[in-house]
Amino acid sequence: MGSKNKLKRFRENDTFSNVIQPTRKEVLDDFSKKGNWQTFFNNNNPIVLELGCGKGEYTIALARKNPNINYIGIDLKGARFWRGAKTALEENLNNVAFIRTQIELIDLLFSENEVDEIWITFPDPQIKYTRTKHRLTNAEFLKKYHHVLKPEGIVNLKTDSEFMHGYTLGLLHGEGHEVLYAHHDIYKNFHSPEEITATQTFYESQYLEVGKPITYIKFKIRY
Repeated sequence: MGSKNKLKRFRENDTFSNVIQPTRKEVLDDFSKKGNWQTFFNNNNPIVLELGCGKGEYTIALARKNPNINYIGIDLKGARFWRGAKTALEENLNNVAFIRTQIELIDLLFSENEVDEIWITFPDPQIKYTRTKHRLTNAEFLKKYHHVLKPEGIVNLKTDSEFMHGYTLGLLHGEGHEVLYAHHDIYKNFHSPEEITATQTFYESQYLEVGKPITYIKFKIRY
């Protein structure tokens, strides 16, 4: 994507009612929407997050299927989720929002027990040991998720990375968290829940075309 196109999308994002692009300082200095997301959506419906939402197609697909649930996609690359935000406005999907910020700030974006569910879809596995702190399922991130999730809140990890799948599963078992479902190839497992195979990201559909296995873990964080 050219720089001019990116700048155009950034400017257009600023005009979208469903896009929030706070500065890091605004988030650190007591983010105004923290604890007030029900006011933003003007309802008391459950809140579901997609972390690293990319183009936002997964967020949009879930929102179409579940109009009584509020979905928020979070990504630092606003030029990517521009497409999802624009589609939501075009289709009058009032249960969709996007935040342009770092995922590491999640516990400053939402109050304790404000979120019902989290989706992590095809994150960078950060395979090098020196990149462990950036893995979205490392111990520190799990603590942040636990803080914002309701007591029975669920986390979903969908990835094409066997490394990420194995790392996360090992960490969950090692720390005593509750694994509700896990499989290393959900499209070859006829018992996979339909909710995880019926919706696909852009990259997921590409991986499936070349026969790459898609893994999935559904879990609850227990401390």
